[in-house]
Amino acid sequence: MPMGGSMDSHSKHVITRMVLVYEVIGFTAIIAIIWLDEIFDFPAILLDAPPTPVNWQESLFESGLFLILGWVILYFTSRIMQRLKYLEGTLYVCASCKKIRDPDNIWHAMETFIGSKGDVRFSHGICPECAEKLYPDFNPYKIIGANKTGGEKAKSRSTGDNGRADLKM
Repeated sequence: MPMGGSMDSHSKHVITRMVLVYEVIGFTAIIAIIWLDEIFDFPAILLDAPPTPVNWQESLFESGLFLILGWVILYFTSRIMQRLKYLEGTLYVCASCKKIRDPDNIWHAMETFIGSKGDVRFSHGICPECAEKLYPDFNPYKIIGANKTGGEKAKSRSTGDNGRADLKM
């Protein structure tokens, strides 16, 4: 796989086909179980339930429902798999400016490179460590902490689940 390249269309097609084949196998197994249950009456054998007569119309109806459901699921799975974009391989990132080198040895801004590989939008913020280093006098994370009281309760209210502050300035 080339450095930072995306998965080629052949590999993506093979993976899509494999996923669809597994789904077809699953729906085929369900339809087979419906018919085997109708023929052998598993509840009567396994659970000592009263035997039931064979009902071909019910099995045909259930099989038809599962075929329709299977077709719909296969259709949507194939559509989703077509929209997926893969980013595989090794990304060479500049240790200083964080640009990414492509297979042609051209350096791109991270946002440009990743944005070209998928439907990705970027937004910028600042982490607490960089805010402390770059803005020691005006650190929004310190301001939030100073306005709150109650120790850890204040911290849990000012940060989300991912530990970043939700700042509105």
